[in-house]
Amino acid sequence: MQANYVFRVTIQLDPPAARVDPDRFETVCRLPAATPGTDGWLFFQHNLWRGDVADAEHMRALLTDKLGVDVVEVSFSELETDAAYRAALENEIETDLLRFNADSVEEVLHQHLGSSIHVRESEAIRGD
Repeated sequence: MQANYVFRVTIQLDPPAARVDPDRFETVCRLPAATPGTDGWLFFQHNLWRGDVADAEHMRALLTDKLGVDVVEVSFSELETDAAYRAALENEIETDLLRFNADSVEEVLHQHLGSSIHVRESEAIRGD
């Protein structure tokens, strides 16, 4: 069971003792998704809305901390998941729909992830 939150990020390098060119570039960042029901599994609820980053400044700071470089732009691309993770996520959401102020699992997923959920074979998802 694996899943990653996938972001496109623009990174700014500003080394104190050297000059780099280019000093700004875009790359893809994959954050492993916490197992549904465990600490951190509500990342999508706290950080995403309608398939986009809910608070860009917060997400830039979070990714700057995780990556150790200055993230100056960020956009959400997708939740890449295997079928087992998606089923576990849906099951966990269904156990407490009131938390999400929604009538269905599909509504919750759409509210936070939009249509940006892509189910892949487990081997295709890099969890590191």
